[in-house]
Amino acid sequence: MEALTFWKTVTMDRSDFLEKLIALLAKHQIQYCVIGGQAVNAFVDPVVSLDLDLVVAVDQLEVVEALLAEAFTVKHFPHSLNVYLAGSDVRVQIQTNARYVDFPQRASQQAVLGLVLPVASLEDTLQGKVWAALDPDRRGSKRQKDLADIARLIEAYPPLRDLVPAMLLERLF
Repeated sequence: MEALTFWKTVTMDRSDFLEKLIALLAKHQIQYCVIGGQAVNAFVDPVVSLDLDLVVAVDQLEVVEALLAEAFTVKHFPHSLNVYLAGSDVRVQIQTNARYVDFPQRASQQAVLGLVLPVASLEDTLQGKVWAALDPDRRGSKRQKDLADIARLIEAYPPLRDLVPAMLLERLF
């Protein structure tokens, strides 16, 4: 089974949400990149997730928000836009936190979810996971997954270990 078919089966995506979202971004030449767990999956053996986390170029954020609102259900949160479509259990979260502002500029095309998409650089992917693991407002179970993702990246790319704060390394190894 191909990666996209598998993911669509797991996420119960009967509405082609992922394809519609990516096509909308491409049609309007929106600069974005994949971050989070799916970005990790682009660099190491993948694990299943219902989430797709994206960052959009800051100067295009208002345009993206308007475009998404026309095609999908959009909910606003303090540091993100969550995007939904009926007929799909896919959860798309567009980060609006300013600390991700440079990620799209450093992204490269990678295979993820059976598609070739712009994915945050390896170092940016790790940095995003470090921020998430250190976020005290994040659910404990999510922070545990972030730690596992950090461990997966370090195991595959040992030099990344130097970029991880000691307090997180102590919790990993």
